[in-house]
Amino acid sequence: MEFLWDFFVAPFLDMIDFPIFLAEVAVSGLLTGVMYSLVALGFVLIFKASQVFNFAQGAMVLFAALTLVGLMEHGVPVWGALPVTAIVMVALAFAIERGMLRPLINQPPITLFMATIGLSFLLEGAGEWVWGSNVKALDLGIPSSPVDVGGMLLNEFDLIAALVAAVLVAALALLFQHTPMGRALRAVADDPQAALSLGISLRTIWIIVWSVAGIVAIVAGIMWGAKSGVQFSLSLIALKALPVLILGGLTSVPGAIVGGLIIGLGEKVAEVYWGPVIGGAIENWFAYMLAMLVLMFRPQGLFGEKIIERV
Repeated sequence: MEFLWDFFVAPFLDMIDFPIFLAEVAVSGLLTGVMYSLVALGFVLIFKASQVFNFAQGAMVLFAALTLVGLMEHGVPVWGALPVTAIVMVALAFAIERGMLRPLINQPPITLFMATIGLSFLLEGAGEWVWGSNVKALDLGIPSSPVDVGGMLLNEFDLIAALVAAVLVAALALLFQHTPMGRALRAVADDPQAALSLGISLRTIWIIVWSVAGIVAIVAGIMWGAKSGVQFSLSLIALKALPVLILGGLTSVPGAIVGGLIIGLGEKVAEVYWGPVIGGAIENWFAYMLAMLVLMFRPQGLFGEKIIERV
């Protein structure tokens, strides 16, 4: 009976008795969720344009962060290192299109997926070869002290990082929903052959989308690298984006945003209120459990399109 009380009743009583603390936990989770959405967005953009599940997105985040901090360690100021890193990621997009995507046109999806796994190891190896394998501190001059926001104590760095990520996510959502390039992207995603017949270049779309995913990787690498250091475990952040994709839908930009917010909020609230009851570490597996439940009842995700095949 004591366990049932602690698990089902006590957490809700704590939420009612301490609403300000609940608001702090919720906002902190939402701020983390925005960061998850940023990483998941890279997956969605590439999958929509080329039907490739890019397993290397986490390695791209790591490679972008390593390039930026490596340039800064060699005396390049941050305002100069950022555009150089962006040029490197765009050049990488051209190389991926020419060396990986173009030779594998019309190949089965599993072949393309395996190619991105190889790309992941290639980027990690190249990053270690060029910049070394030591943990690197990324200091952007952003304070991480707590600030009072409406009676809640929130981390100043988390607020700024979430604001930057939210602006980028919103800009990309508008770009791909209300611009000619966005319409071309949706056309390619819906029917590549029809898009080709209308004069839309698949290769151009691929380069643009992989370049945008590279820019997203830079921002994600900066934010996560400044928070926890630029290290090779940074590439594992992609694994945390997978439940976000399952929840929101692999082809939905709004789904990546909403999915990230739900995962961030849910895991933070679960860790704080239910973690002490079952021994903690809920944040490590909560997202995957939620994704499993979604797969059982709505395999296409909350915003994904249901696939109907004739048999």
